[in-house]
Amino acid sequence: MKSILVIGMGKFGIHLAKKLVTLGNDVVIIDNDPVTIGALEGDFADAQIGDCTNENVIKSLGVDEFDICIVAIGDDFQSSLVVTSHLKKHGAKYIVSKATQDIQAQLLKAIGANEIVYPEKDVAESLAVRFNAENVFDFVPLTDEFALVEIPILSNWVGKTIIQTNVRKLYNINIIAIKKGANIFMPTPSYKFSKGDHIVVFGYADDAFKLSKEAKN
Repeated sequence: MKSILVIGMGKFGIHLAKKLVTLGNDVVIIDNDPVTIGALEGDFADAQIGDCTNENVIKSLGVDEFDICIVAIGDDFQSSLVVTSHLKKHGAKYIVSKATQDIQAQLLKAIGANEIVYPEKDVAESLAVRFNAENVFDFVPLTDEFALVEIPILSNWVGKTIIQTNVRKLYNINIIAIKKGANIFMPTPSYKFSKGDHIVVFGYADDAFKLSKEAKN
């Protein structure tokens, strides 16, 4: 379990904070809108009203005690800069700040952000890849080259084991999970494929796309 401070309760901040709670983390949220916090306080053990561009508010939060501080402020980039700067000044251990443009990321990094997230950009790129590639059901880029990709199995794999398909040698990818409908699990090398199975693979994105072109729904 980690202690996490999430600043800014826009759509991104709310979804992120709620997911962090369901994963078992100790999450504190703060926003300057009383109505927003009032609507969320039942979902969080600690929901505070405050303007984090005010250095005294940041100081009062004890930000150096959190494992991660996330600046999820939406459209006001100047506020995001100010808050990130305050967090750095008051000893935040690890700062994650939201950006929408590369120039914003550069500025946030320069004043102390340890990591930058691009939620809109990441979703857009993932969707673009899914819609462009054949038989790609999910796509999670890990670097410019590597990704996690969900694709259906080849029709001639039905009844064969993972070892018999020789996927790693033939396609240069690793199968890390099997998805059956809504269920997903890690298989053994002796797992025998069934019709309708999807695989979640790790490897070079280009290699995964080559395999997806051979797959049939």
